[in-house]
Amino acid sequence: MSAPIPDNISFDEFDEIRSPKTEPTDFEKISQTVLSRRSFLGRGVAFGATAFVMGTTALSPAPASAANSRLKFEPVAANDLDTITVPNEYSWHVVSTWGEPLWSNSIPFDQATRGTAASQELSVGDNNDGMALFQDGDKNILVSNNEYVNRSIIYGNRESKEPETADDVNKGMAGHGMTVAELALQDGKWAIVVGSSYNRRVTANTPIEISGPARGHAMMKTAADPEGVLALGTWNNCGNGRTPWGTYLTCEENFNGYFSSSDENYKPSAELKRYGVGNKDWGYAWATVDDRFDISKNPNEPNRFGYIVEFDPLNPKSTLKKRTALGRFKHENAELVVTDNGQVVVYLGDDERGEFLYKFVSAGKFSDGGDNSDLLDEGTLYVAKFSDDMSGKWLPLTAETTGMSLAEISILTRQAASKVGATTMDRPEWVAANPHKVEAYVALTNNKNRGKKPNAGGDETPVGGPNPRAENHYGQVVRWTPANSDHTSDSFEWDLFVVAGNPTVHSDAYGGSKNVNAENMFNSPDGLAFDANGLLWIQTDGNYSNAKDFSGMGNNQMLLADPETGEIKRFLVGPKECEITGFAWSADRKTVFVGVQHPGEKGNSHYPDGGATVPRSTIVGISRKDGNAIS
Repeated sequence: MSAPIPDNISFDEFDEIRSPKTEPTDFEKISQTVLSRRSFLGRGVAFGATAFVMGTTALSPAPASAANSRLKFEPVAANDLDTITVPNEYSWHVVSTWGEPLWSNSIPFDQATRGTAASQELSVGDNNDGMALFQDGDKNILVSNNEYVNRSIIYGNRESKEPETADDVNKGMAGHGMTVAELALQDGKWAIVVGSSYNRRVTANTPIEISGPARGHAMMKTAADPEGVLALGTWNNCGNGRTPWGTYLTCEENFNGYFSSSDENYKPSAELKRYGVGNKDWGYAWATVDDRFDISKNPNEPNRFGYIVEFDPLNPKSTLKKRTALGRFKHENAELVVTDNGQVVVYLGDDERGEFLYKFVSAGKFSDGGDNSDLLDEGTLYVAKFSDDMSGKWLPLTAETTGMSLAEISILTRQAASKVGATTMDRPEWVAANPHKVEAYVALTNNKNRGKKPNAGGDETPVGGPNPRAENHYGQVVRWTPANSDHTSDSFEWDLFVVAGNPTVHSDAYGGSKNVNAENMFNSPDGLAFDANGLLWIQTDGNYSNAKDFSGMGNNQMLLADPETGEIKRFLVGPKECEITGFAWSADRKTVFVGVQHPGEKGNSHYPDGGATVPRSTIVGISRKDGNAIS
């Protein structure tokens, strides 16, 4: 059986230990150069300077007063409770839960066994992440990603807490993918409509068409699919996107952790290593039931994963398509905007240390009411290059700039980005574009190795600039403004919107930027999304120890920020050992749907049912008690 990841090592750290990076972290080197031109005298001065926070002015604006603040709620205090906490004027309820039946023939969740492969196929998947709500007339259809399964929980009814039988493995495979479910208001609360014709599960075995430049390429061909046009499954689906033509975009992130080799002497290619694929998986044991996950037998199979997948959630029989033109890497989310000239731009982050920030610009133009079904198959993929004068360039990944074919660029996107000298960055998470202003934001979640030691490839990680702290456990949010107010532009200016920290522990840079205080402090920003009012929601997936450097921060949380003033307030605190992730809004804006992922991942939660029950990931609905719209 494949070896699991040690409990004290994260997915990305496991990859780095097994497959060290060779690219230098030049984003960090740029940061050092920028900082050398600033007066770094302490928390207040360092982050009050131009370009550090709210960088369009010489000094960051003073926090908004209660009278003129756009954040109209009483902030929530940090806590370590095993429940959800929202402002007093709001209420919350559970909308869907891992293992909840989708059809009348589904088997109710079994607290003792945590279900079987058969029951999981007919139920809500595990660890919901990105999501979106679609309307079809008066019907509401929620699509949510199911990123992975917690082995210690889903297999928690045996001493090993690991899959031991073929049914165990198949249950885990069925827990991944996506869940599509119709929702309806019942006694003022949203709930799944059991048996709805819209309901659908997408799992690790669902057929998905390969489209775009990589379709049919030699690296996509396998014994089971000699034409290289049809993959089975999607998994480790992290963030998401949606299109104005009504489709959902799901993002394949840590796809590598499911492949292994039955031949311990097999030597994975450099191309596989670049994506973290090796002879050991992360304990899921999928190769024990399907040889396509055995890289010694099927070395091309991993090339068919790591893409953006598009489908129509309102058609339960719609074909899913892997849009390879948007590149292959550990996709976080897909933030799509339509420019004034009709071209579509999709911003994309590769969530791993030393990887890149991308954007795709379509060759064609969006046609309102027309056929946009292949709009994401043709275009140009760009990668970001940050300069020390606070400007940046989008470098095109083309045959001319990389010496690679378009198919090769689509499959080996990381290598293509390295060839053009893109800026290596610290785990780019969600990207969010302001709906009222031509600007975009990306969450850089943390980097514990900064300034502490060279990276695994021997490259130094200097301290400074946009990352001015050694052992950065807190993270930051970077903002950029495209030239000429045009998202298709190949140049931009950048700054920092917020640098997370703990001002109750540190009085220096580790205290965070000037818009971070004892009442709103947080660490590891991850999810980002704008609401209709142009306010930025920030979700965290960080350290919830509530001790030492993280003292007073409590559980993971969701905050609301005003991009114009820099003001930030804590809106929600989640239960123990969870991540807060995913956003969706009801059509009337009276409910915001939010995900609670991996509660009790270390065994210390019984959310949402309490008592001695199994902790389960959920989607919750949050509404104002007075019935008014949230945004």
